[in-house]
Amino acid sequence: MSQQQNQAHAPVTDSIEDTGMILPPIPSNDDYENDPKVWDLIVVGAGVAGSAFAYEQGRRGRRVLLVERDLRQPDRIVGELLQPGGYMALKSLGLEHCVDGIDAQKVYGYCMFKNGEEAKVGYPLEGMGEDIAGRSFHHGRFVQKLRQAATGCENITVRQGIVKKLINDKGEEWEEGQVVTGVRYKSSDGSDKSALGNLTIVCDGMYSSFRKKLSKPDMKFPSYFVGLLLKDVAVPHANFGHVILAEPSPVLFYPISSSEVRCLVDYPGEKLPPMTSGALHEYLLERIAPQVPPTLQEAFCKAVKQGRIRTMQNKQLTSAPLHQPGALLLGDSFNMRHPLTGGGMTVALSDTLLLCQMLNPLSNFDSAIETCDATSAFYVKRKPLSATVNTLANALYKVFCSTGSPAQEEMRQACFNYLKLGGIYSSGPVSLLSGLNPRPSVLVAHFFMVALYGVGRLLLPRPSVKGVLASITLIYTACCIIFPIIRSEGVMAVFLPFLTSKPSPSKHMRKVASRRILC
Repeated sequence: MSQQQNQAHAPVTDSIEDTGMILPPIPSNDDYENDPKVWDLIVVGAGVAGSAFAYEQGRRGRRVLLVERDLRQPDRIVGELLQPGGYMALKSLGLEHCVDGIDAQKVYGYCMFKNGEEAKVGYPLEGMGEDIAGRSFHHGRFVQKLRQAATGCENITVRQGIVKKLINDKGEEWEEGQVVTGVRYKSSDGSDKSALGNLTIVCDGMYSSFRKKLSKPDMKFPSYFVGLLLKDVAVPHANFGHVILAEPSPVLFYPISSSEVRCLVDYPGEKLPPMTSGALHEYLLERIAPQVPPTLQEAFCKAVKQGRIRTMQNKQLTSAPLHQPGALLLGDSFNMRHPLTGGGMTVALSDTLLLCQMLNPLSNFDSAIETCDATSAFYVKRKPLSATVNTLANALYKVFCSTGSPAQEEMRQACFNYLKLGGIYSSGPVSLLSGLNPRPSVLVAHFFMVALYGVGRLLLPRPSVKGVLASITLIYTACCIIFPIIRSEGVMAVFLPFLTSKPSPSKHMRKVASRRILC
């Protein structure tokens, strides 16, 4: 693992960003003598998905080993916004208390800014209860609260360690064509340990070591986020996220505590201006600062000059699951989308809830094939929500970027004006973004309604040849944005999941799995 990847996982103790609340490290339970010979579940990674999954299964009586490389509070610049749909999944998992006591802020929607104009869109939360809203917070505080919840469950053993290998029933390194029956990990004292488990859930995050073993990934790197922390400042609209349609790409502002605002500046491409030469500072101050709302400009410039500038490469990941008996991928190790819309934790928690619902009817996981069959539909049933959030995030990012193309700019302006109309024109798209209405067909309908709205702007009040040609180019641009994204998600899986074949072990694999003996 590269130095950059290690820094993404572990907090930098001498310059940690969150100085307001450092929760204590989770103690590693290294009482190996009381380990069962075979765990019901082994969970690799105690992030959002891993901790939530372990907690839900542990409170149902499963013996769970939760292995995490670093049990200190994480220090990251993403994973700080939980959409209302994600909060509802968190609540269904019995973990809604994890957003309490960390100075989390309720979020009720977004306000967009473009060329001095504003478009404010709220989540459609009517009749859902007073607690239903988005939440924004310091990521590390939230993760540590989830870990505390898992640690408090007597059936869960939380252990610090670095998982090096998946293993078979002979304790050897697992290879394709075998059943995954556990893990080999380096413990906190540096010794190598092995653990056997009936089912291994791999949720080791965006830098997963096992992604390629359990799926066929397709990774793209569209941009970077440059993160700043603005202190003692308030956003123009309290309890709303703020999206600046800047050039060349969006800038985000949202509160993560009662006195702090996170700013994420998107930088398109696969290479950032160097920070050491001052080129990145110059870009932020000269190119971006003038486009920031006036009430935030002073705090923005102060954060650039005096604060800690942090960067992270954004990733888009679609994966074709291999569905190996004995193991499943969950969270960012399996699927990622552009973080523009803050949908990552919503997908992760929704997937966690779905997987738990599929496993709960099983009295045990002793039979790898029965467990595999029970979860075979997981990667299909998750599609309506995950595909909606993924497609919307990736499509909006392309729409919101300024490329210099007249058709692209017309699409960008049409999207802003469409949302500004309010009513169903804003409530429909934002219900998709929030995870409250996971319907891909509604997403595609609104996307092309935006394009047609743009066509109307070009043709009315009197059509012209130039307007007709521009309209054709606009529709073509819209198709070029949305169709490749849908294709990468899988057309059948997105729109006709009930007709999509479920991954299933071969006859040979079933024979191999039937001979597995762990206890």
